[in-house]
Amino acid sequence: MSIFSVNPRQASKRRMPWRMLALLLLSLLLHGMFINWGTGRLSFPSLGSGEPQVVSIALQPAAVAEPVPSPQAAPVPPPPAPRRKPGPRPAPAPEPVAAEPASTPPEEPVATLPAEPAAEPSRDVQDDPADAPPAPPAVAEAAASTDPAPPAAHAKPRYKALPPPSADLRFEVQSLREGQMVYGRGTISWHAANGRYAVHGNASVLFFTVLEFASEGELDDSGVAPVLYSEKRFRRSLTNTHFQRERETISFSASTASYPRQGGEQDRASVIWQLAAIGLGDATQFQPGAQIDLMVAGSRDMDPWHIRVIGEEQLASDFGTISAWHVVRNPKPGSYDQRIDIWLSPGHYWYPVKIRYTETGGDFLDMSLSKIETAASR
Repeated sequence: MSIFSVNPRQASKRRMPWRMLALLLLSLLLHGMFINWGTGRLSFPSLGSGEPQVVSIALQPAAVAEPVPSPQAAPVPPPPAPRRKPGPRPAPAPEPVAAEPASTPPEEPVATLPAEPAAEPSRDVQDDPADAPPAPPAVAEAAASTDPAPPAAHAKPRYKALPPPSADLRFEVQSLREGQMVYGRGTISWHAANGRYAVHGNASVLFFTVLEFASEGELDDSGVAPVLYSEKRFRRSLTNTHFQRERETISFSASTASYPRQGGEQDRASVIWQLAAIGLGDATQFQPGAQIDLMVAGSRDMDPWHIRVIGEEQLASDFGTISAWHVVRNPKPGSYDQRIDIWLSPGHYWYPVKIRYTETGGDFLDMSLSKIETAASR
């Protein structure tokens, strides 16, 4: 064996300390690097000088790492509204010709609400339709349709009428009540002058007044036009019926009923004298089978009376035989009202020469003329 040969196991033992020293230095170097990394500085030992050269490295967060604000924390402002492009200017309007329906509503509505007269002092400025904004035509037409219709004018009189002259009539009265016949007297006073009239009447049996009535009013183109009617029956309270011309209504003290007054209405006392005025105005209006229709008010309400002309009859009286037209008013079916029969004498200014009131049960009150007193006979 050569003297220069070296045992491999020995050579390995000689190199072991150097390897361990290199590993120790590398470990110290790595520990220093980690310590400087944590403090933000990375330093490497300098081989030429005793002081290590320090390299500073600043760690900055990446821009992508910045937190994006949520939409709720910072709402995105709405985009600006697009500007309207100015349209073409309208051509000048031509001269006014025949109006044609426009596709767009005109500046002023075609139909507007009817305005109240400007001269009315009690109107409030805020309620003046002239101060309110104009309504569309459809709204104006709908509102105009709900306006109350103006009061209807009084109808032209259906019958020619001429009221008879004033007179005081005396009657013999007989009454059937609960199967017993009793007798008495009655009067009707008719006074017509200076465009007004007044009627007062009563019927008494024994010592009791079974019926008392009064009517007063005016005389106009339709004949007798009552203003107030009063009625008092046996054991009943006095009632009044008002024909109010200012309010154009007919009202009653014995009920809350109310009816419009249109002209020609009568009450239970004036209706007899209205029939006399119709006969005196034109006798041809009385024909057998003819019917005279009148609105008649009683003490509580008003009903249409369909007065049927029966015919001309001969009646015995204190004046001898009297020719009289017999008319009858029948109550409505199912009504408890009275049937009324009236006989009017053309030879005595169509005065009533006989009147009979018949109840539904059969009782009646009959008044037959016994005396006539006129202005000429007094």
